[in-house]
Amino acid sequence: MLAVNARRPPLALTEAQARRVLRGAATDWRQLGQPSGPLRTTHRTDPLGHLPMDMVAVTVADAVGPAVRVATVGGIDPLREPAAYPLQVQGPAPGPVTTLTVVGDVMLGRRVTGSPLAPLAARLASADLTVGNLESTLAELGPPRQDPVTDSFSADPGVRADLRAAGFDAVSLANNHTGDFGAASLVRTVELLRAGGLGTFGAGRDLAQAREPEVLERHGVRFGFLGFNAIGETPEAAPGRPGALSVSMPPRTGPLDRGELDRVLADVRRLQRRADVVVVMPHWGTQYSHRPEAIQHQVARELADAGADLVVGGHPHWVQGAEQMGGTLVVHSLGNFVFDMDFMSQTMEGLVLEATFWGDRLMAADFVPYRLGPDFAPRVVARDEAAGILDPFWDLSSLAATR
Repeated sequence: MLAVNARRPPLALTEAQARRVLRGAATDWRQLGQPSGPLRTTHRTDPLGHLPMDMVAVTVADAVGPAVRVATVGGIDPLREPAAYPLQVQGPAPGPVTTLTVVGDVMLGRRVTGSPLAPLAARLASADLTVGNLESTLAELGPPRQDPVTDSFSADPGVRADLRAAGFDAVSLANNHTGDFGAASLVRTVELLRAGGLGTFGAGRDLAQAREPEVLERHGVRFGFLGFNAIGETPEAAPGRPGALSVSMPPRTGPLDRGELDRVLADVRRLQRRADVVVVMPHWGTQYSHRPEAIQHQVARELADAGADLVVGGHPHWVQGAEQMGGTLVVHSLGNFVFDMDFMSQTMEGLVLEATFWGDRLMAADFVPYRLGPDFAPRVVARDEAAGILDPFWDLSSLAATR
């Protein structure tokens, strides 16, 4: 297959163009349908931790990862449709192909009305699995715990149909707004979501339910999801007490609580025995910042060492960078997916993570830029118009294939 630096625009080739690259006959990007510039070709089988921007690598599946982008040939993605890819080489058959889409913070209350998920519903629903962080309760059975006008979020239970229509399979409730209308509302929200066909994780009627992962199987591969809240405001779940699975840590909830983190790490290790792929979704960090806190790197490292395969954070409301920790991909924040924060440009944009797995192995991670419109609905932005979204992300990212 052919791969380029992940910062380059998607490379869609005809079979004739691809074979020109294989022969070393392509020397300018214009020959491949991109803006003119010198082009070099290299043949590589080692892990592609970095490729120069002017280079195309002729490589094998074992070498690719989130640091590079593979080229489609004749409209065929070699990682999503390996059997149909025009450029075939001998080698072991890939494991079952599963696509996982993860989005950032979803808030469906306050000034958000209508069907904000509709513009991207078909894209999200095309994935085998779609998950996100839901920052809206679906009940108001108690008084608002935060400012009743500006900071307590509740959505109509009818949004369940919109979430399902957009392909959502499960949502994390481990955030600082699940408890906005009290314990009874939190419990009712879990019940409503589950009755509506959506899995939940990260919060519940007591500590046991908040710690319980959501495990979903696709193509014989089991994906397990855990979430925890490090921001506060939603009460901490405890035996006999509703709330979110919580880890106290900077910058919002004090110094790192070693016991609470160790509890989550134990859950990750336990989940690793039940699931082939372990996904952890922390709610952490500083609002309105592209730069992760140092503690996020530390906690992410411990999650990776415990067995997490993918860590995707939320809460900053801005896009933050990604990094590779061994075989674990860590994305610190994807930004807002649906939110009515129209007071700054960075809160009205974000990235969709589209991950491709062969069996339990993460083969590719594509970051799709979007902006929210006046209706607070996300719409994909063309790559040549997305520098303001993608540049801060890549500037703060450190991705390298490690296999």
